[in-house]
Amino acid sequence: MSSATRASTSSGKGDTKRSDDKQRDIRLTNLVAARSVADAIRTSLGPKGMDKMITDSGGDVIITNDGATILSKMEVRHPAAKMLVELSKSQDIEAGDGTTSVVVIAGALLEKAEELLEKGIHPMALSDAWKLAAAKSCSILRGMSYPVQLRDKSQLIKSAVTSLSSKVVSQYSNLLAPLAVDAVMHVIDEKSTNVDLREIRVVTRLGDTIENTELINGLVFNQEA
Repeated sequence: MSSATRASTSSGKGDTKRSDDKQRDIRLTNLVAARSVADAIRTSLGPKGMDKMITDSGGDVIITNDGATILSKMEVRHPAAKMLVELSKSQDIEAGDGTTSVVVIAGALLEKAEELLEKGIHPMALSDAWKLAAAKSCSILRGMSYPVQLRDKSQLIKSAVTSLSSKVVSQYSNLLAPLAVDAVMHVIDEKSTNVDLREIRVVTRLGDTIENTELINGLVFNQEA
C-alpha cells in the first residue's frame, strides 16, 4: 500500500514539473514574438532613424519611418506580437506621436523581463514592480511638464515641429507645422480641447512638390480632365 502511495506521489511531481516547463516555454515564446516586432522597427526611431520600404499585397510601395504605419502593414499573427501592434495604434489615437517609442520601450522591458524570469522571479512580482515604476514615471513627467495654452500659437508650432523632426518630411517642418496647427485650430472644440481628425482631410496630388502644400478652409473637389 505504501509503495503505491509513493509511486502516485512521484507521478504527481512529474506532472507538476512538466506543467511548469510548459508554462515557461509559453512565456518564452510570447516574449520572443513580441520582441521581434520591437526589433523590426527599432532602427526607425528618432531623427536619424532609417526609413522602411514596405510592399503590400497589392504591390504598392510605401516608404516611411512611422511606427504605426509600419506595424499596420505588417501581417502579424502571434497574439503577443499583436498586442504591441495594438499598443502602437492606441498611442497613435491618444497622442498622434510616439508610436515607435512605445513599442521600443515595451520591447526593452520584455528583454529585461526574460532575464529576470530566468533568475526565478515570479511574473506577478515583475508586473507589480512595473506598475510602481509607471506611477513614478508619470509623477516625474508631470513635474517636468507645463501647460500649453491654445492661444499660444508659437508654442503649438514648436510642438508640431518636434513631432515632425523624425519624419521623412522633417526638412519641411517649418512649412508643414504652421499648416497643421491652423488646420487643427479650425476644427477644435475649445471647451473639451478634443479634435476629431476625421474633419481634416489630407489630399495628395501628383505634379507638385511639398512646397506647394496649402491649407484650404472648405471643400476640395476633383477636377476631371
